[in-house]
Amino acid sequence: MGVMSGPYIIRGSVSLPEAELMWRFSRSSGPGGQHVNTSDSQVELRFDLARSEALPPVWKERALERLAARLVGGVIAVRASEHRSQWRNRETAAVRLASLLAEATAPPPRPRRPTKIPRGINERRLREKKHRAERKRGRSGRDW
Repeated sequence: MGVMSGPYIIRGSVSLPEAELMWRFSRSSGPGGQHVNTSDSQVELRFDLARSEALPPVWKERALERLAARLVGGVIAVRASEHRSQWRNRETAAVRLASLLAEATAPPPRPRRPTKIPRGINERRLREKKHRAERKRGRSGRDW
């Protein structure tokens, strides 16, 4: 884990544009002991989804629709503070944002095509149903 691992792929050839990412660092609660009081290890990564040119228009529309609840003025924010080092928190935040966008831009699932029930199965069900009714009727013992 030496260098910032390059472009964060969303899906296919589309990746997070480094130029459009806005980073903010602040003091983190969480692990770190006394060191925590002096270092800005919490990372907040913001990405302007509404104004971004990096995503194909269809993806962008999908993402804006699906992430509507998380957007503040078209901007999506991701926080990471679980690691002691700012660098690892940066990695975590970027990966989180990429996977969030990958999920939000995924194509909708294909509609389910209902399958036809084979005639034999249906007939067997009706036969068993009749048989069961017969058996239950036989239990009432009217004709003793």
